Amino acid sequence: MSDPAEQPRVATPSLPAAPAHAGTPREVLATSLLLGVSCFGGPIAHLGYYRAALVERRRWLDERAFADLVGLAQFLPGPASSQTLFAIGLLRAGYLGGLAAFVGFTLPSAVLMVLFAYAASGIAASPAGAGLLHGLKLVAVAIVAQAVWGMARNLCPDRPRASIALAATLLVVFAPAALGQIAAIAGGALAGLLLCRDSPAMLPERSPAPVSRRVGAACLALFAALLLLPLLARTFSPTIAIFDAFYRSGALVFGGGHVVLPLLRAAVVSPGWISENAFLAGYGAAQAIPGPLFTFSAYLGTLLNLGPGGIPGAALALVAIFLPGLLLITGTLPFWDALRGRSGAQAAMRGVNAAVVGVLGAALYSPVWTSAVLSPADFAVALAGFVLLAVWRSPPLLVVILSAAAGVGLG
Repeated sequence: MSDPAEQPRVATPSLPAAPAHAGTPREVLATSLLLGVSCFGGPIAHLGYYRAALVERRRWLDERAFADLVGLAQFLPGPASSQTLFAIGLLRAGYLGGLAAFVGFTLPSAVLMVLFAYAASGIAASPAGAGLLHGLKLVAVAIVAQAVWGMARNLCPDRPRASIALAATLLVVFAPAALGQIAAIAGGALAGLLLCRDSPAMLPERSPAPVSRRVGAACLALFAALLLLPLLARTFSPTIAIFDAFYRSGALVFGGGHVVLPLLRAAVVSPGWISENAFLAGYGAAQAIPGPLFTFSAYLGTLLNLGPGGIPGAALALVAIFLPGLLLITGTLPFWDALRGRSGAQAAMRGVNAAVVGVLGAALYSPVWTSAVLSPADFAVALAGFVLLAVWRSPPLLVVILSAAAGVGLG
């Protein structure tokens, strides 16, 4: 998640703003399906695709409204790119438009991840298949390392924020997984309030609010209720336990994408619901497909050794992990203008963003590095993938293919 404070806005001519509900849910679904099968490269790349398709070509909204929605999505927990597209669909065609945007963007990658889950056990049975899965684990090292590198450069440009990131890393490495991650985010917010008030301020702009304050408040109340009630009731049913694990992962992750890795691992690997190897192989495969990385949850829901499993398990995990982010952005839209103009909120978010870098850095060490890099040859493959991504700017799909091929060769 990038800090809006680090990206000063340049005054540019705005395109004509589209009137509220100017389109139809069918139109939004068709457009988002096209984006869902073509948006490779992670959340930041997704935003570039959105701008080209929805601001420049279709003119669904103007530059200022688009930047405002991106800023809100980055401010909140959850998958920022999916939240942004959901909000655009909401503006374009009302609540059904928001739902159509989410379904269209999410469905293609979710289907691919479910198919991979069914094929993974058969693939692993052969030596070549085992090497392929090991190659996918190595590409996960390169992808997460690039994410840490890029986020650190953008979100930790000064000594206070670099120190916050370091403290968050140490906290997560040495504290119990879930507790350490929550403490790191909370500590980052507090440290930001104390140390990051001197950074450049975000420029407030008027945000369109297609949701009433009453509906917004109801969404925020539902978000909080679903965060608490399933936790209290999870012992009564495996289905509730699964919903709680994925909902909590989606609700507590700042930055989206790769930052959800340690939260999901704590939720499903630590209790023994899925093996470490299967978890990392699926995470590596998720790099090769378009769409949101959160659809990794569909793969996990298919393979979990409790609850419904299969396609019902995939649907449960998928809805649970996306739901908190969608409730939050819907609920926050009516109140965003008043909040984002406050210097304290801006400073706290700078600290949270720096802590996110630390949490992801800890995940790079364990489990990603410790379970994948087992030999000098593994290190060479992971390093080559990192250089291709970070220096050569190679498409992630190409790096996945090359790393998978290297894994087969090493196997």
